[in-house]
Amino acid sequence: MGSNVILDIVGSILVGGLVLLMMFRLNAQATSNLYNSSSELNIQLAMTSVVHVMEGDFRKIGYCKDWDKISDPTEAIIYADTSGIKFLTDINDNGNVDTLSYYLGPTSELLNTANPRDRLLYRVVNSETPKSSDVGITIFRLTYFDALGNLLSTPVNPPGLIHTIQIDVQVENSEPIDSVYTTAFWRQIKLSSKNLQNR
Repeated sequence: MGSNVILDIVGSILVGGLVLLMMFRLNAQATSNLYNSSSELNIQLAMTSVVHVMEGDFRKIGYCKDWDKISDPTEAIIYADTSGIKFLTDINDNGNVDTLSYYLGPTSELLNTANPRDRLLYRVVNSETPKSSDVGITIFRLTYFDALGNLLSTPVNPPGLIHTIQIDVQVENSEPIDSVYTTAFWRQIKLSSKNLQNR
C-alpha cells in the first residue's frame, strides 16, 4: 500500500509537470500571436494613412478651382519616373496652382531601424520643407500608361502622354518579430485623374 501511494504521487507530479509545460508553451505562443497581430494592425493602419493622402493627391492631378490656371491637362505632370512624380494641382482648393511632388528617400536615412530596406516617402508642396511618412516604405513604384493602355518607359518624356498611373506601395515594420518583418502591400491599378482625361 505504501508503494502505490508513492507511484500515485510520482505519476501526479509527471502529469502535473506535463500540463504545466503545455501551459507555458501555450502562453508563449499566445504572446507571439499577440505581437504578430498587433504588428500587422499597426502596419495596416500606417499603410491606410499613407495611401489615403496619396490617392487623394493623385486624383487631383491637373485640378484647380480656377480652371483657367491649368487649362492644358497635358502640362499638369511636370516630371514622372518610377520612384518620383511632380505635378500641378490645387491642394487647398483655393484657386491657386500648387506644385506637388512625391519621391522616395535613400535607404541611408533610416540607419536607426533594424530593417535594411525601409525608406521614407516624401511629399513636397511647392518649395516647402519636405514632409515624410512616419513609416518605413520598402516599395514605392509608379508605372505609367498612355490613353491606349500602353506602358510608357521612364522617365516619361513628354509627361503629357500619361493617361493612367499604377501605384505600388509596400510597408514593413522597422523591427522584426521572430526574425520576420510584417509586410502590407497596396496597389492602385491604373488610377486616372479626371483632369488628365480632359484633352
